[in-house]
Order: sequence, then structure tokens, then C-alpha cells
Amino acid sequence: MLAGRAVRAARSARATRGWQSLFMAHPARTVVMAFGAVILLGTALLMLPAASEDGSSADFVTALFTSTSAVCVTGLVVVDTGTYWSGFGEGVILVLFQIGGFGIMTMASLLGLLISGKLRLRMQLTAQAETKSLGIGDVRRVLLGVAGCTLMVELAVGAVLALRLRFGYGESIWDAWYLGFFHAVSAFNNAGFGLHADSLTKYAQDPWVTLPIAVAVILGGIGFPVLLELLRHHRRQRLTGRRGWSLHFRLTVATTAVLLALGTVLTCALEWANDDTLGSFDWHEKILAGFFHSAMSRTAGFNSVDIGAMTDATLLMTCMLMFVGGGSAGTAGGIKVSTFAVLGAAMLAEFRGEPHSGVMGRKLAPHVLRQALTVALAGVGFVMTATLALLVVVDKPFEEVLFEAVSAFGTVGLSTGITADLPTSGRLIVILLMFVGRLGPVTLVSALALRERTRRYELPEERPVIG
Repeated sequence: MLAGRAVRAARSARATRGWQSLFMAHPARTVVMAFGAVILLGTALLMLPAASEDGSSADFVTALFTSTSAVCVTGLVVVDTGTYWSGFGEGVILVLFQIGGFGIMTMASLLGLLISGKLRLRMQLTAQAETKSLGIGDVRRVLLGVAGCTLMVELAVGAVLALRLRFGYGESIWDAWYLGFFHAVSAFNNAGFGLHADSLTKYAQDPWVTLPIAVAVILGGIGFPVLLELLRHHRRQRLTGRRGWSLHFRLTVATTAVLLALGTVLTCALEWANDDTLGSFDWHEKILAGFFHSAMSRTAGFNSVDIGAMTDATLLMTCMLMFVGGGSAGTAGGIKVSTFAVLGAAMLAEFRGEPHSGVMGRKLAPHVLRQALTVALAGVGFVMTATLALLVVVDKPFEEVLFEAVSAFGTVGLSTGITADLPTSGRLIVILLMFVGRLGPVTLVSALALRERTRRYELPEERPVIG
């Protein structure tokens, strides 16, 4: 009898190991599967009659589009969030983009940590892939730090927004707190979901609403490694006496600041006299709206002015910001600012005729340059392919279709207004693009890093004609 139990236990263990080796061997594969599973679960919940305001069941494509947009923290919608979905539906959407922004496997790992008090190696590897922690030993601290940063920022911004809505706009106590915290969670997760049909245009001239949201967007999009290093800097300096910041921190912060400033200047310059956007504002309100648009273009998705009324030059500039995105291992999308900075350093080194690329006093490893180039070119390929596919099925101007494709890939959520008019085939293309944009860069880099190997021989060198 005991032998039979042992045999059955051994068979069960072998089956479990086989299942794990098939589905869980690669952390990036696990993240993709987990995101897909949560999207399907969210779709099922949004199709329930209780999720819609009128009590009818949402059709599958509408529910799938909304669920994908929430989990991938994009913010593109085919129906108005505040009027189409019920309180239950809005709650489901909020939970979905909180999970999507925090990281499904980061959340699962944290739950395992709280329940069992320890993390298994496989879960640590998965959490490391999602959070970009530097070492396996840091994962426990990283998970708790991510949770602490998320809770702290969302509560602080939610409280500021709630107080402003209560005393500045006369909202009831419940509505003020609900609107405040919904938009705070959406902002920190760079989700871009709002409960107003016109997003935040009614608050375009109110810094007490737009600035807290912009701060939450920047903090969420800059990346958890940067936030954690910022929080631990003083403690590390006190214990070790070290004053320096890591290259990733300096590169991300510097590039983010440059892109924010450049986006603000260009938005104000290009829209200053446009009566449909910034033209009717006072000069300080124009600067505020320009800064807000620059911050939102980094994958947040809120808008304080009509995107469809912007000039073509502003739309093109916005596409560039959306494609770059935010920081690595944060809630932002795009190819990431570190990728953009590495490519810029490589170009600068080539212009100078230097044999190696360097940035901020550090030499960049060749495989880092190859990974950055691969991610950027893959992103261009995805966007161009999706734009071509959308142009086939949608009768809209090229610039609007391109803007929609870049917004979906960058998980931004800004739109010129054509999202709701997309046919079913167009919505499915955008769904796929949002999923690829959220998970493509991290899984691609993980796959490239794991496949890296040393060649034991060298090929003969030859130089083809370039340019």
C-alpha cells in the first residue's frame, strides 16, 4: 500500500515537473501567459450584465478590448468608461490596470512572500524578470519596495485630488474620493483611464488637478529601480559612505528630464496660437497644458486639450515621445528611455570616430548596444506593420492611423478620436498591438540575454558598403 502511494506520488511529481518545465521554465514566458490569463479573466467579468450600466452584456470584442487596454495600462477605449460601465465594471477595470501596472508576477510573488514567508527560486526568477532587480538576493526587498512605492504615491495623489474635487468643484464626499483615487491609481500605473468623457479637459487650467496627476505619471513611468534607488540612497550613503548614483539611475533621470522639457517647449511652440487647443489660455496656463501633454505623451494617456484638434507637427512630435516611452521596469511602455539613450550614445561615438560607445563616464558593453538596436527596430517593425494593416481596414487619414498605432504600441492611450470608430478587425489589430507593446520589449530583451553565448571562433572580417 505504501509502495503504491509512493509510485503515485512519484508520477504526480513527474507530471508537475513536466508541466512546469513546459510552461514555467522561462520567466518571460510565464509573464506573458499570466498577462494573457488575466486579460481573459477580465474579459469574462466585463461581459457580465452587472458590469454595464444598463444591465446588458457587453459584446466579446468590446470586453476584450477594454480588458487588454486595462491590463496593458494603455487607456484606449471603444466605449466611454464613466457612462458605459457600472460601478462594478469600473471596479474591475481599476483592479485590472492596478495588476497590470504593478506586474502580475510581482504581485503573485509578493502574495507568496506574505503567505509562506519565503520565495522559491522559480518565483524569484520570474519576479526578477518583471522588476529588473539586479540580483536574486534583492528580490524580496524589491517586491516590498515596489508595493510601498505604489501605495504611498497612489494614496498621496488620491488624497490631493479628492480634496481639490470636494472643495474646488463641489463634488460630494463619496464622488470626490472615488474620482480622486480612481484617477490617482490610473495615473501612477500610466493607464490613462478616466471617468469623464472628455478625459481631463475640464481641469486643463487647474494645476491642483493636472500637476498631481503628472507627478504620479512621471513617478510610475520612470521605473521602480529608479524609485527604489532614490529611497535607499540616503541609507546606503550613511552605511557605506558612497555618494554616487548608478548609471541606470542617472541615464534614466537625465533622459526623462530632457524629453519632458523638450516636449513641453515643442507643444507650447506648435500650439501656442491654435485656438482649438492652447490659443485661448493665458501664458502660464499654456505652459501648464504643454507640460501636462508632454508628461502624458510618455505613456499616460490623459489629455487636457483636444488631441484631434492639434496640428500635424504636434501629432508627429507626440508620436516620437510615445514611441520612446518611459523608464525600464515601470508602468510605462515604449522602447524605454534607456534604450533611446544607448542608441544616442552609439551614434555620438560613431560621429566622433571612437571605437567604443560610452555614456556618463562608463563604457557600454557591445551586447547592450545590440539589444537596444534590436528592441528599437522591432518596435518600428511592429508599428509600421500595424499601421499598414489598419490602413487596409480603416478609412481614416494616415496621420490619425499612425498616431493610433504608436499610441497602442507605446501603451499610451492618447487618441485623435478614431478608436470608437474602428471595425472589429481594426480593434483586434489594436488589441494585439497593445499586448505586444506592453510585453514585447521586456520579453525580447530577456530572450536575448538568455540566448547570449560566447563564440569559440572568429569569422573572417569584411566590410560591406554602408550608406
